[in-house]
Amino acid sequence: MSDPLRLGIAGLGTVGAGVVKIVRQKAALLEARTGREIAVSAVSARNRDKDRGVPLTSYAWEDDPVTLATRDDVDVFVELVGGSDGPAKAAVEAALKAGKDVVTANKALLAHHGQALAELAEANGCVLRFEAAVAGGIPVIKALTEGLAANEITRVMGVMNGTCNYILTRMENGGLSYDEAFAEADGLGYLEADPELDVGGIDAGHKLSLLSAIAYGTQVAFDAVELEGIGRVSIEDIRQASDMGYKIKLLGVCRMTGRGLEQSMSPCLVPATSPLGQLEGGTNMVVIEGDQVGQIVLRGAGAGEGPTASAVMGDVMDVARGTRVTTFGAPASRLVASTPAKAATPAPYYLRLALADKPGALAKVASALGEAGVSINRMRQYDHAADAAPVLIVTHKTTRAALDAALAAMPATGVVNDAPVVLRIEQV
Repeated sequence: MSDPLRLGIAGLGTVGAGVVKIVRQKAALLEARTGREIAVSAVSARNRDKDRGVPLTSYAWEDDPVTLATRDDVDVFVELVGGSDGPAKAAVEAALKAGKDVVTANKALLAHHGQALAELAEANGCVLRFEAAVAGGIPVIKALTEGLAANEITRVMGVMNGTCNYILTRMENGGLSYDEAFAEADGLGYLEADPELDVGGIDAGHKLSLLSAIAYGTQVAFDAVELEGIGRVSIEDIRQASDMGYKIKLLGVCRMTGRGLEQSMSPCLVPATSPLGQLEGGTNMVVIEGDQVGQIVLRGAGAGEGPTASAVMGDVMDVARGTRVTTFGAPASRLVASTPAKAATPAPYYLRLALADKPGALAKVASALGEAGVSINRMRQYDHAADAAPVLIVTHKTTRAALDAALAAMPATGVVNDAPVVLRIEQV
């Protein structure tokens, strides 16, 4: 009979409490599926007295997560504190140096320090697992590192922040402005303490950088992710995109090109009939394209107690089984520093412009696009608002550089009232 696998859990918020519940309530199931008892030895959190909906008195308590990480009766350190630095980083480093395996849900920590932590884990014969850090309960890390390991990955894309998807869905279905949908999400407790982590695309950008590293065998490069949040998306954009057969999503896309690694997290249009176009509410979806399997679509709950705790326990159970996988799917010493490349793969674009109500205004805009080599696929003009004429343009495939050249020439036409809204159209 194998000895129990003993957990030290740092952080007893929603996810940490969920992990304790699974260990307590599913003990027989966990042992049947791993061949080994899984038990909690000790825990750590900022407040001992808070009611977390699960008994904790049978576990040792440590005020300092670093002390917890190095206890003799802890085999696996489960880090659910959060934050890219501070106690989370110190505790994970201490655990790895002490020869403890680590399971974490901390995407910010790995996005900023993933390479160094992967090297530390391997130097000490430990595993560092982080399924819960990306897309909640969706097993996308395992899919990339194991199930699809024989594929050359051609593209990874997805909706990886449920809060943003909720806001955009409510704008469309409820006819709400961005500010109204934002306030609703905030009232429901969906937003981070710093909302910019959500609506600015930072949280989702962290996740994309981790998937990129696995997909392309590179060191994590969050600083190279092109970030644009959803703050400029208006209800008019959503309605007009819908009228043209598209939905707007905060979409992460990464692909390796001859110029380097493209990583972008920005509002994009996707076909309304596509899997991503049909995704509503706080659900996440990741689409992986490989040379052998074609397109794989993974959809599920991207956050919450049950889904995230499920992902944490999936990693814990792999450790219990004796499954040893490198952090990013290849030895850390073999991960190469990527060459960052701005997203320049040709694609169609959506433009919304407010044109002055003057004769020849459309012709001037079309001329500016044509002179930059940008071809118009579709164009629609809506009812005038005061002295401005709203115009929508969908281009044929073009590069962002060509489009930027056209946009730079537009003020000189004297007919464009405001800065155009520009959204990439991603084919799914």
